Amino acid sequence: MPPGHVRSPGRRCGESIATIVDVITAIEDAELSLTALGARMRAERERRGLSAEVLAARSRVSRSMLYEIERGRKAPTVLVLDRIATALGTSMARLLDDERRGRVVPLPREQQSVARAEAGWERRIMSPSLPGVEFEFMRTTLGPGVDAGVFDAHAPGSREYVAVESGHLQLTIDGQPHQLRAGDAIYYEGDCRHGFRNPRTESCVYYLVMDLPAGSGGGHG
Repeated sequence: MPPGHVRSPGRRCGESIATIVDVITAIEDAELSLTALGARMRAERERRGLSAEVLAARSRVSRSMLYEIERGRKAPTVLVLDRIATALGTSMARLLDDERRGRVVPLPREQQSVARAEAGWERRIMSPSLPGVEFEFMRTTLGPGVDAGVFDAHAPGSREYVAVESGHLQLTIDGQPHQLRAGDAIYYEGDCRHGFRNPRTESCVYYLVMDLPAGSGGGHG
């Protein structure tokens, strides 16, 4: 199997499975099919009453690319999927996994969605997608000197919390850098552009919680 491909045991013949889509970034999940990802994305877009043209403008992702993703023909990069989720007013977790219900919802490690980049970083989504809840809990590892990039602003009323487990994190909020060391934490309003970089020679591990306001989809951009 070529490097970067993700195979799902017991998958149906002809079903597209998420694979590496460029030399930078891939979405990886042992159970993730591109067909299911595209169907979730289209359902979220239609539920918010957004046309493909409006979503393309808000996410800065071409209409043709959205068309291909929604039909399970192309896998988006992590940054592209994040931009689509942000434009929809939702989280990547909701696009990557089906909703789960129950007072208690276990999420074993092998069922967690993981986004990896060959440049040396990993984002592990540790929260389930729950009905009516726009919340995401992530654990991110940045290798030495790795810059994960800059992420778009979320809807007004969004909140993000970051706590560094190990190493050193440079968090940039609307162009202003903040240096965080192991044990440090920070809160910021999520309606800002925010970037994550490890400026040191050892790996950095941090947790990020994203809490979006109810009904934020379709209301910004």
